[in-house]
Amino acid sequence: MKRILLITAVFLGGPVAVASTAVDELMNEFRAGSAVAFSAERGRELWNATTDHNGEARSCTSCHTSDLRKPGKHASTGKPIGALAPSVNPTRLTQRSEIEKWFGRNCKWTYGRVCTAEEKGHFLAYMRNQ
Repeated sequence: MKRILLITAVFLGGPVAVASTAVDELMNEFRAGSAVAFSAERGRELWNATTDHNGEARSCTSCHTSDLRKPGKHASTGKPIGALAPSVNPTRLTQRSEIEKWFGRNCKWTYGRVCTAEEKGHFLAYMRNQ
């Protein structure tokens, strides 16, 4: 029985450990470009903030919802988007290249610009705790 619990714990804990590694690496890099400590609360505020992008109100919640544990859908195409929270979607936040790619696309769509290292750090602090 102990062996089954250990195997289950390793299996379930594996993706979280990978997510933590990728997020930790990126946060360390972003920290070098930021003068403030990253905050999950600030990340939540940024996540829920609405911006005006070419006369259209946009926020992260436009596609991902305010609850990262729930699936969303793309505001323009209607394409389903899986939950972002690593607690319910262990494949999230595991690949640096994917995280960087989606920051690039989503910051430009939402804010009309590239997010700063500080903003990305706050976002990751928020997302990893969901």
